[in-house]
Amino acid sequence: MTDTTKPARKSWTKVAFGDVVQLARERSSDPEADGHERFIGLEHIDPGDLRVRRWGNIADGVTFTNVFKPGQVLFGKRRAYQRKVAVADFGGVCSSDIYVLEPKGEDLLPELLPFICQTDAFFEHAVGTSAGSLSPRTNWDSLATFEFALPPIEEQRRSMAVLDAGLALEYRMQSAAEGARRMQAALFEHMTDPREVELVELGALLTEAPRNGCSAQPASVPTGHWVLALSAITPWGYRPGEVKPVEPTQPMMAAKISRGELFISRSNTRDRVGLPMIFEEERDDVSYPDTMMRLRFDLDRVDLRFMECALRSRRCREQIESLAAGTSASMKKISGANLRRVRVPLPSLDVQCRFNSASSLCRSGLEMITARAVAARQVMSAVMNQMAARGR
Repeated sequence: MTDTTKPARKSWTKVAFGDVVQLARERSSDPEADGHERFIGLEHIDPGDLRVRRWGNIADGVTFTNVFKPGQVLFGKRRAYQRKVAVADFGGVCSSDIYVLEPKGEDLLPELLPFICQTDAFFEHAVGTSAGSLSPRTNWDSLATFEFALPPIEEQRRSMAVLDAGLALEYRMQSAAEGARRMQAALFEHMTDPREVELVELGALLTEAPRNGCSAQPASVPTGHWVLALSAITPWGYRPGEVKPVEPTQPMMAAKISRGELFISRSNTRDRVGLPMIFEEERDDVSYPDTMMRLRFDLDRVDLRFMECALRSRRCREQIESLAAGTSASMKKISGANLRRVRVPLPSLDVQCRFNSASSLCRSGLEMITARAVAARQVMSAVMNQMAARGR
């Protein structure tokens, strides 16, 4: 007689994070001598992006000693609300403000770990267990107590199939977006031929001196007022949603911003210091921080969209990077006085407006591409948040 009894299906198991994940504790007292070439600081990890797209060179000088290897998860323990989680495809050393995580045992697929670290529940736990007023940090003992539902390996693999498809779509959209940005940059170079267009010092086009924003400690609960995070400025412009709650003090209210204003990053990594962005949102509850400067232009001479592209162009970036100062290998600053010295191409206002009109097609394409990337990320987030919810 044939036994038709089916084997019992393995169930999900409620586990603590520390049951299936461990800290990688390898150190290097002399990274360069040990053969490492690159280092990663918190400033090199972009919120919500699992890829590491930037790094520093150890040869330029660094004091980091925490070793990470390809495939290990890098989690920013300082200011965990910034949601900095990434996986490098190379090895090196990283900041002590970054935990290097890896699976412990064989119950958790290594590929699933970064997605667990991206769940809302995990970040809520990390933020809720952080201590410190100016620069809150979570600690490993607290992170290790986070509980979630771990499916059996077979179901983890099925989940990874969905997550891998979502990541592939997101990365394809990012590649398409890069193509649109290159097209916009090429159009700018074509319309600002240096043999035909005069260069003008930025300061001559401003109606007031560049002005820094307001520094404030993030509030632990929503206050109804917000300050931009430095991550709101990206190499391609403004990224919405990168805000932190702050108390609406008088200095903070004096730094309120409006839609259509142009800002640059005053302090950032060498490749991001001085990057521009135009604030895109119609709201009056946001201020800008002291790591940014507001630039107000003579609009009878300057189209802001054109100027945003000008400040992002190769010839302006070379000037800004050379004028940025700082002893740190990873963080540089540019002063208002030096920024005013940057020479920008200035064709007629008519040419600037024609560039704006033509490049609007690139911006429209970018909006559609971004929407698809966001949708893919939302699907991945829903899969992982459901998993985390089963453990609560």
